[in-house]
Amino acid sequence: MDLRQLATLVAIADHGSFSAAARALYTVQSNVSGHIARLERELGVELVDRQRGELTDEGVLVVDRARRILHELDDIAAEMASRGNEVRGDSRLGVLGTTARWLLPQLLTNLGKQHPGVHVTVHEGNTTNLIPRLVAQHLDAAVVHLPVDDPEVTIEPLFAEDLVLLAHNSHPLADQAELHLADLEGHPLMLPPLGTALRRVIDRAAAGANVQLQPQVEIDGVRLLTSLAFEGYGAAIVPATSVPRWLKGDFTRIPVPELPRRVVAWVQRRRPTPGSPTKALQAVLKEVLAVQGGTQPGVHVGTDAFPLGRSV
Repeated sequence: MDLRQLATLVAIADHGSFSAAARALYTVQSNVSGHIARLERELGVELVDRQRGELTDEGVLVVDRARRILHELDDIAAEMASRGNEVRGDSRLGVLGTTARWLLPQLLTNLGKQHPGVHVTVHEGNTTNLIPRLVAQHLDAAVVHLPVDDPEVTIEPLFAEDLVLLAHNSHPLADQAELHLADLEGHPLMLPPLGTALRRVIDRAAAGANVQLQPQVEIDGVRLLTSLAFEGYGAAIVPATSVPRWLKGDFTRIPVPELPRRVVAWVQRRRPTPGSPTKALQAVLKEVLAVQGGTQPGVHVGTDAFPLGRSV
């Protein structure tokens, strides 16, 4: 067993076929087939089902361990290259789309100035899909919203943001300066699906107010919820930053006092811990938040950002 064989199997898992793995590894398909065949002979199991083009159950197990080995090697190289004050290496960051829109411009600019040797690959997603990718070591860290219950990760809250009702100006509720959860009962709303982090926050608040919210449609994507509200399809409960501060249009954001703030956090695996490039990225992110966070409408940074009972 050697590292080329493990890297080849991971490439097949990531890219879906022998030919795509060959392109990703800048080699020919016969080399990919040869590496996998030798690895299978050595382990005594079939790792890839050639008929379906998918990993077998044994292949999935081997890929999980192989990915850890390869990432550990990358971290060793990054640590050795980051001796002294210079940090070098790669970091793979998952981030919420609504947060990325206002945070990444300053984050990447400042990171480039302070640590030009750090290369960041950004993966946009939501909490539902970013946490499994983090645990599977496809990502080094993620910026997601709470609650997150996975025991394999550690959590550090970054900021909190208000949840608001977003509605087109033609919606029956759009002329209200403020609404209570009881006012929303009986009005169909666009909501995240059951079980998602944001829906859990909303449902908990509704239960506390003894209110049953009525889903008009359930969508796992804040930006899509926002877009549909802009187009007048319905009203949606969304984070304040889902609407860029520069955007003008035929819509209104209505405060709902009983809704808790959504808490956005930095999440990373317990083991292995991130290498120097990801630690440098996290440090710069905190610096940017300290300066930029308070300028975003509805965003709260600092000791008062997470009132008791409103942090998840």
